[in-house]
Amino acid sequence: MEKIQLSKRLLEVAKYVPENSITADIGSDHALLPCYLIQQKIAKKAIAGEINEGPYQTAKRQVEKCGLQHLISVRKGDGLSIIKNDEPTCVVIAGMGGSLIQKILEEGKEKLKKAERLVLQPNIHSIEVRKWLLQHDWELDHESILEEDGKIYEVLAAKKGDGRKPYKNMPMASALLMGPFLMKEKSPVFRKKWNHELKHWQSVLKQLENAEETKQIFDKKEEIQQTILAIKEVI
Repeated sequence: MEKIQLSKRLLEVAKYVPENSITADIGSDHALLPCYLIQQKIAKKAIAGEINEGPYQTAKRQVEKCGLQHLISVRKGDGLSIIKNDEPTCVVIAGMGGSLIQKILEEGKEKLKKAERLVLQPNIHSIEVRKWLLQHDWELDHESILEEDGKIYEVLAAKKGDGRKPYKNMPMASALLMGPFLMKEKSPVFRKKWNHELKHWQSVLKQLENAEETKQIFDKKEEIQQTILAIKEVI
């Protein structure tokens, strides 16, 4: 049996998967995470989902190489369509943009009836994921931020509950953008990310100052100015 070694990013994702869970990994790629979860006896069963034929076949081969076909079901399909309504107790969606994760959750929300935990790792636009959780009574209860190979990643974990709870006594706009737990911790990686974002938005605003003033440009400048203010207040 091949022993699975995970990247720093996926190890952080695995940290939030509950023991004895049935975990569906959506967009599983090489099925490394499900194999690891079974090998480490974190999950008792797993589902690896892939939409494209190439990664689907790669995931199947990986599961076979690990000899875990009896515990990991590899399925081809779009998003949460691969699972039954009462199947997973934990759903992982990692390595995608926040808007795509939000779309997958929205389109497949009926499949989350038995799920007790969501572990989500957006590469960009984490705000879209936090907004969805807030709107659908999933309580964000853990956040991590890490850097690997020059890229910064955020991992969000949520349980069913009061979606507004983590945002109490905090400026909502800033907390949705930057993460309520990450804002409190203000780790060096967090500061690095948002200092970079601040410079980016200041550069965009400077470019817009030279553009012809239309309603659309005016609104965009207002939005960026609010973002810059929110970042400055936190860092």
